[in-house]
Amino acid sequence: MSIRSPIVASLLATASALVACSNEPNPGRVNESTTPTSATPTSATPSSATPTSATPTSAARSADELARSGGDATVFNDGPGAFEQGIPTLSREDRRAFAVGNSFFNDNWVTAPASTEGRDGLGPLFNAQSCSSCHLRDGRAQPPADKADPQRGLLLRLSIVGPDGSPQSDPVYGGQLQDRAINGVAPEGRIVIEHSEVAGTFGDGTPYMLLAPTYSVVDLGYGPLASSIMVSPRVAPAVFGVGLLEAIPEATLLKRADPDDVDGDGISGRPNMVIDELGNQVMGRFGWKSNVATVNQQNAGAFHGDVGITSGLTPEAECTLTQTDCLAAPSGGAPELDNAKLQRVTFYTRTLAVPARRLVNSPQTEPGEDLFSTIGCASCHIAEVETGPSDIAVLANQTIRPYTDLLVHDMGPALADNRPDGVATGTEWRTAPLWGIGLVDEVNGHTRFLHDGRARNIEEAILWHGGEASSSQRLYRELTADQRRQLLDFLEAL
Repeated sequence: MSIRSPIVASLLATASALVACSNEPNPGRVNESTTPTSATPTSATPSSATPTSATPTSAARSADELARSGGDATVFNDGPGAFEQGIPTLSREDRRAFAVGNSFFNDNWVTAPASTEGRDGLGPLFNAQSCSSCHLRDGRAQPPADKADPQRGLLLRLSIVGPDGSPQSDPVYGGQLQDRAINGVAPEGRIVIEHSEVAGTFGDGTPYMLLAPTYSVVDLGYGPLASSIMVSPRVAPAVFGVGLLEAIPEATLLKRADPDDVDGDGISGRPNMVIDELGNQVMGRFGWKSNVATVNQQNAGAFHGDVGITSGLTPEAECTLTQTDCLAAPSGGAPELDNAKLQRVTFYTRTLAVPARRLVNSPQTEPGEDLFSTIGCASCHIAEVETGPSDIAVLANQTIRPYTDLLVHDMGPALADNRPDGVATGTEWRTAPLWGIGLVDEVNGHTRFLHDGRARNIEEAILWHGGEASSSQRLYRELTADQRRQLLDFLEAL
């Protein structure tokens, strides 16, 4: 990769009304039972996991358990709303809190001052007007389709090397390029993406073609970028399931770390140790490099960097000393997002349910599941883990199947952004969770994957793997066409 320089009260009333109507059909918020009469998802592909009687066999029960990727926090929905469902067993009070958080997640923020009290303060510099601008239906974003497509959901992280050798924000442009601004303030710049072809061949002689992106920033609003600027393109990931990931005990995750590859398996995952909101050093879990400790920090950071909204965790506007018009712009409050509202958004994201796995124990997916382990994918994409205690009861002590270890791994030079983030180097990335990966097209209308969305489908994502995953990538290329299809069928059913 390279770069070239050239109102909570009213919401509670609304939420109460929504809860009162929760028994009516609502395709955007299907409130599925936690004990469905079958393991068949709402929209229709039949699954061999479906029990055929009121007293399922032990095999059927096992299939039902396996289908529950989020344990009791699973929803049986494989339609366009699969990622935006609340956990089915939330209490009436919790459903109200969920609805309020959903409102703040989805509604647009406006420029201050405004009559829309509690929702003003947008920018002055920003990338999006709401969380859902990037996380449509709580799903994942994609890079722009063409030069006329605004890149909502894709952004550039910026840093330079500080005096002590560690990365720090650019003194002029800050830590993130913001391509939009309120009236009277200049946007920071515009991202241009070009692609070059990377050809390859499977073991059976079938050719494939990948597209490697190159990023440029044009129309710079505050002078040239630093000559030593480091950039990292990021697309917004799906949001569901984060509460469960947060509830996994740190000790459980650290047991899987092997930074020196003591066992000699070629896998040397390690934690990215970061500072949480209490000032403690803990293992990062969120962000493409596991550089954020908690869901609350992740949300506050996104409001700040993406929408330009301050909070108690990020109280200063996203303006550098050079950006005088930005500094002089009106504020929506101090902070613009108070703690009660931030906590509602955090509760909402923590209690988004995980869509059920489909086609469990099916001849269509079992061979691919075996191959997933045989070629080594399961070494990092750990299928099953237990959560620990949680202040939200349904998240506690659950057996979940996210297919991640939340560690960072060296993924090789082809995927490198060459920008350190915490202790994660420029070649290291977090193992992305795979639950729900087969529903991205249904929910978000695309199949773009990896940290910058360069992969146009799941197979391309596999082919981009390098570094610690080189062996698995090579073994995948050596599979027959039928075997490759089997492995993809398994992944598409997650």
